[in-house]
Amino acid sequence: MGVPNSNWQLSDANREYKICETYPRELYVPRIASKPIIVGSSKFRSKGRFPVLSYYHQDKEAAICRCSQPLSGFSARCLEDEHLLQAISKANPANRYMYVVDTRPKHRMQSWRATQKDIGRIIVRISSKIWNDEKIRESDEKKRLNAMANRAAGKGYENEDNYSNIRFQFVGIENIHVMRSSLQKLLEVNGTKGLCVNDFYSGLESSGWLRHIKAVMDAAIFLAKAVMVESASVLVHCSDGWDRTSQVCSLGSLLLDSYYRTIKGFMVLIEKDWISFGHKFSERCGHLDGDPKEVSPVFTQFLECVWHLTEQFPQAFEFSEAFLLQIHEHIHSCQFGNFLGNCQKEREELKLKEKTYSLWPFLLDDRKKYLNPLYTPKSQRFTILEPNTVSFNFKFWRNMYHQFDRTLHPRQSVFNIIMNMNEQNKQLEEDIKDLESKIKQHKNKQTEDILTKELLNSVHPESPARKTSMCLKEQNDTLRTIEGSNPTDNRYSDYAEEFSKPEPTGVSLEYGVARMTC
Repeated sequence: MGVPNSNWQLSDANREYKICETYPRELYVPRIASKPIIVGSSKFRSKGRFPVLSYYHQDKEAAICRCSQPLSGFSARCLEDEHLLQAISKANPANRYMYVVDTRPKHRMQSWRATQKDIGRIIVRISSKIWNDEKIRESDEKKRLNAMANRAAGKGYENEDNYSNIRFQFVGIENIHVMRSSLQKLLEVNGTKGLCVNDFYSGLESSGWLRHIKAVMDAAIFLAKAVMVESASVLVHCSDGWDRTSQVCSLGSLLLDSYYRTIKGFMVLIEKDWISFGHKFSERCGHLDGDPKEVSPVFTQFLECVWHLTEQFPQAFEFSEAFLLQIHEHIHSCQFGNFLGNCQKEREELKLKEKTYSLWPFLLDDRKKYLNPLYTPKSQRFTILEPNTVSFNFKFWRNMYHQFDRTLHPRQSVFNIIMNMNEQNKQLEEDIKDLESKIKQHKNKQTEDILTKELLNSVHPESPARKTSMCLKEQNDTLRTIEGSNPTDNRYSDYAEEFSKPEPTGVSLEYGVARMTC
């Protein structure tokens, strides 16, 4: 990505996970951001997830950063957080303003703001009722106070009045609970037998699944355009910064950088934006018997967005659909340690590197199986991807949700046909090279034999008298054989006359009959 550089540096502030337990040890921050500013900002952000670098575009000198929502409370402010955002803005010499992208729907934030206005009055009323009403139990009092305290804690967004050179943007991606419900509706439609086509598409539409996919894609496109068109840096956050934020940052990087569209680059992207930055795979994928409300198909949505990109740009990706399906399968199989646990610190405590294997070497060993035959790495047209998110471009991912349904009529995959044809062509090319090599060796051997004979003749030349005597001897032996045959058998009488004719030694073909003469 071109870091570290004059504007960005590698910070060891979180080396021992003291600032944020769900972040990796090493983080890139603006060079002018001091450690006290980082610590102060982390206290103002949910789960301590302060703004850090996710992707840096070398040509535009713009950055994609990520964090969690601010704990704004009663219109509170944090000077350290304001200074850190200003440092991110100043780290981009091409553009001094930056975008703060809130991935949550705007209507939720508007309702939150309306609640903030009356929060003091609500607490006063409930507190008065708690102290005056003797029938309310102490446990109920604590629950009411905790609920009000949580609402007062903020869980909000940045106050535009406190941040200069900042432009706010809402992109409207729903939370994990809405996504889980949407997928359940989709799977119910898939599992219903005997549906006609109209009922299937009606159920698919009512699930809202493809609308959510489109929302994630639109957010990533906004990031890419902000960086490429305006040369502006972008700060992305959702609630805690490990679900929707990971989706948008990783897809934005994928649109901007062709390296992440290769097999190895895609592995790096997942390690960077999902595994290292603390997406809670164990909880979201339901690896353990935990809270079922924490299960949500966040990473599945990311893979589906990538699949839609491969459908729109089939020449831009080195990997095929089979690669995405294989990754998705092993995220839930728990056979590899990459996706176990909820963050890097937890994986280190479990010593997963020593106890488990990584998924990536397993996939690289069978790399040919996942190659895209249409991939053109040298094409400049796919340096930046600009997908079209019109509704009809989003379709049902059959091979994901129906891959194990044996009752469906089998359909041949175009990619599989092309891959088989490529394998056949490669085998034929190898056979041609092998045959050409054998022909060349045979010709060389013939040339060597001729040269050897010529060399021997030049060293030991055969006299004409000896050649004549040998020829007469062979002729007499032949005539003797013919004369010694049965008198009634005159099959060789015609050949005797032929042998008596003096001709030069050689082999000639006349009328398809070979004759040996002297």
